[in-house]
Amino acid sequence: MEVLGIDIGGSAIKGAIVNTITGEFTTDRYRIPTSQPATIDETVQTVSNLVTHFNWRGQIGCGFPAVLQNGIVQTASNIDKNFIGVDANKLFSDATGCRVNVNNDADAAGFAELKFGAVKDFQGLAIFLTIGTGIGSAIFNKGNLIPNSELGHIYMKNGKKGEHFTSDSTRKREELDWITWGKRFNKYLIYLEQLFYPDLIILGGGTSKKLDKFREQISTNCRVEAATLLNNAGIVGAALLA
Repeated sequence: MEVLGIDIGGSAIKGAIVNTITGEFTTDRYRIPTSQPATIDETVQTVSNLVTHFNWRGQIGCGFPAVLQNGIVQTASNIDKNFIGVDANKLFSDATGCRVNVNNDADAAGFAELKFGAVKDFQGLAIFLTIGTGIGSAIFNKGNLIPNSELGHIYMKNGKKGEHFTSDSTRKREELDWITWGKRFNKYLIYLEQLFYPDLIILGGGTSKKLDKFREQISTNCRVEAATLLNNAGIVGAALLA
């Protein structure tokens, strides 16, 4: 079965048609940059432009950077605050004329890893992190997803939220080199380890492709690995959850 997977990020929206049996793209990925944060209207228009690009009329799965309960947006840390309270499923379905199923973006990416990647058949406690504009998270225990974790919003001992201290956007904004940022990111991982005692931490998002640049700065007791699907996990997972 083919589904259009869409990943809404803080600075761009990207998508591809996904074979949900294999987890592979059947088209090239298409990416459209957006404002930071994009308004509701811009987000809806960009999603519609993606659908038009693929000439798509079928089912759509969408990863969205917020907590969603029954399709209703509950948080808006890196998106337009006006999204809070909006029925995202209805919003994007009405705009595209397709049936759209919206889920938290980190849960979607983590779900793809659960089915096809680093946590496939893994039965311990695993934390999946997407490192980008903010930090998204997904938690798996005995192969099951625990939805809507927001570990990027945990306050660290320095009084800062995890994502304000060590997201990729923070690295760029403060012009940190990889070693300096890696040491900072390591503090965040150790803090999560002290709270949850995971057996495995998987790093997703664009930064996952750069793990070799800061791996030597990581000193956690648990294993830390890059997501197998790298930055495509959000698209694949969105399609699977649809």
